[in-house]
Amino acid sequence: MVVFPLGKLLYLGMKQVTKPIANQLKSTAKRSEFFRRYICIPPAQGLHRLEMFVKFRLMGAKGSVEFKPLSQEKAVDLGAEMLGEFFIYMTAASYIVYEYWKGIQKDKERDSTQDEQGTSLDLLEERMRAIENELKKMSEQLNETKREATRQTEKIDPKKK
Repeated sequence: MVVFPLGKLLYLGMKQVTKPIANQLKSTAKRSEFFRRYICIPPAQGLHRLEMFVKFRLMGAKGSVEFKPLSQEKAVDLGAEMLGEFFIYMTAASYIVYEYWKGIQKDKERDSTQDEQGTSLDLLEERMRAIENELKKMSEQLNETKREATRQTEKIDPKKK
């Protein structure tokens, strides 16, 4: 329940930080001939055509309809606005991708730590088995020594049976 408001706050904070950069980008786009001609106007005119096409289709228009393109000034304004919003959303998307990547790296690190711990545990178990086997051998040797001592004692003093 708390995650959604935190995500929204994070998004709003990111938008507040990137908005001045986006505004600077917009003003640069409006001043630069290259930006106006190749970056602002084509997407703005495309969006205008798409918007008009959808509106006419929703109103029931059939066949092909010719649309009057946006004026150069409106197209530059719309294109610059689109560029600014694109920058803001790409910044947010980059942050999301970064957080996702960081989570994956953390999972890999945790898995590798678990693998190392598993390897250490396997080594300890193997060492325990070796110690158990050694203990069994020593116990058998001790029992054998006790039996031998008992036989030797019986040979020396047969009455102590």
